[in-house]
Amino acid sequence: MSAGEYVLHGLKLSYFTGKLEAYLRVKGVPHRFVGMDMADFRACARATGIAQMPQLETPDGGWLTDTTAILRRFEDEGAGPRLRPTDPAAGFLSLLLEDAFDEWLWRPALYYRWAFVEDARLMSRQIARTMLRDVPGPLWLRDRVIRARQRREFLARDGITPLTSPAIERLYPEVLAVLEAILASRPFLFGDRPCEADFGLFGPMFRHFFSDPTPGAILRETSPAVLAWTTRLWGTRPADLDGAADLGEAPADLDPLLALVARDHLPELAAHLEATLAGRPEARFQACGVDWRVSVSPYRAGCLLSLRQDFQALPEAARVAVRKRLGPAAAILEGTIPQLPARKSGRPLNRHLRA
Repeated sequence: MSAGEYVLHGLKLSYFTGKLEAYLRVKGVPHRFVGMDMADFRACARATGIAQMPQLETPDGGWLTDTTAILRRFEDEGAGPRLRPTDPAAGFLSLLLEDAFDEWLWRPALYYRWAFVEDARLMSRQIARTMLRDVPGPLWLRDRVIRARQRREFLARDGITPLTSPAIERLYPEVLAVLEAILASRPFLFGDRPCEADFGLFGPMFRHFFSDPTPGAILRETSPAVLAWTTRLWGTRPADLDGAADLGEAPADLDPLLALVARDHLPELAAHLEATLAGRPEARFQACGVDWRVSVSPYRAGCLLSLRQDFQALPEAARVAVRKRLGPAAAILEGTIPQLPARKSGRPLNRHLRA
């Protein structure tokens, strides 16, 4: 590792790796990319205690995990171009959208990758050639194993059924239409420079919706401004933001997007928190107009508690502004902040391999 250089461990087809890589590029953070194989994945897990990707090795030999926490750390340190709104309410809404894009759009991103034959075959073969390249056995067998694993984890365990899959196929064009109206009017979600919300959106957009055959075709046909935003963010460097005004209040045309988050994402987080505290294996909620039963995610429960902490720490005027933008769903942010039960065994608290 060169002096002052970070090392990003991940995969070039990974949702969260793409999000973090884009942030490091825009922020101007010197870094080197290491494509994970299983040996590197296990070595990173031993170093951090968390089996996930990406993982970021610091110049002093430390480690950073969880892309949301990494972005927050860099923004708090203040180096490089400012990528956070200055207005407190807007800053919170950016964090809320970043969380929603991470967790809410994760479902359609993984659905389109693994539910469609062409997409699944393409991506399982890529994972077999890259991350599983050091696993003994023929390529066809590695390919078949990873495809079965991903479909089990990201379809069956995530509530995808013949009743819920049409809702996902309605949600993706609905989100694209809302984003198209926003991004046709300005370079980034909140203004002339990106913020946490943009990088959260970039995760599902670049490495899934933009790159995978089925959602990519829909994106190209219906949403040219979103397509242009994707390549714009990937190509942005610190010098490109010289002279760009800092981000202030959240623009009014974000309200349709916030309404979708209030409709789907916040109730799901509340369901995961309730199920986690009750020790239930499933979270049950309504989103996209249908009822869902999914494996409980303590991570998503923790996401809601983090958002509650951020919301409740806002000045009163900012809380009033956020309540106005979110409507009745803002009450979910007003709740208590309990201690989550300690994880006994099994699946890690943090995100898994999401590719």
